[in-house]
Amino acid sequence: MPPPLPEPILPDVLRAGLALVFCGTAAGRRSAAEGAYYAHPGNLFWRALFETGLTPRLLAAGEFMQLPDYGIGLTDLAKHHAGNDSELPRDAFDRAALLGKIGRYRPAIVAFTSKNAARAALGRQVDYGLQDQPIGTTRVFVLPSPSGQARGHWRIEPWRQLAAIRRPPG
Repeated sequence: MPPPLPEPILPDVLRAGLALVFCGTAAGRRSAAEGAYYAHPGNLFWRALFETGLTPRLLAAGEFMQLPDYGIGLTDLAKHHAGNDSELPRDAFDRAALLGKIGRYRPAIVAFTSKNAARAALGRQVDYGLQDQPIGTTRVFVLPSPSGQARGHWRIEPWRQLAAIRRPPG
């Protein structure tokens, strides 16, 4: 029998009935050190949530456990590793575990916070925006990475599109 896995770097923030779950690749070094998702001050995640209306106020990274109050959850593909994607071992991404979580909790939308995360989870090339193929009943959306290291690819517009489908008209 294999040894048990260590505790995750960051806990999943998941429960049934969520409208939206964000999925990244792995905790960055700053996030791992602070024990909070998207904790680096150069990361635009928390600002994007607020600017697009996904949260009613600008949350601090340390308030991540409050996201389910807004119908939002968090997870990563690599729960037991931290660092930049290029530093992670080849087997760091646990696609089966992620798909199991999506199947178990069935959020309305899973939004990958980078093309790299989406490719690793879906096993195919992706473009930004709503994808044609859901995961079960969960719609799939791909966003530009909010990481400061990916600033050259940053655009808020896909985040606004996600917010628009998150809040149906009416």
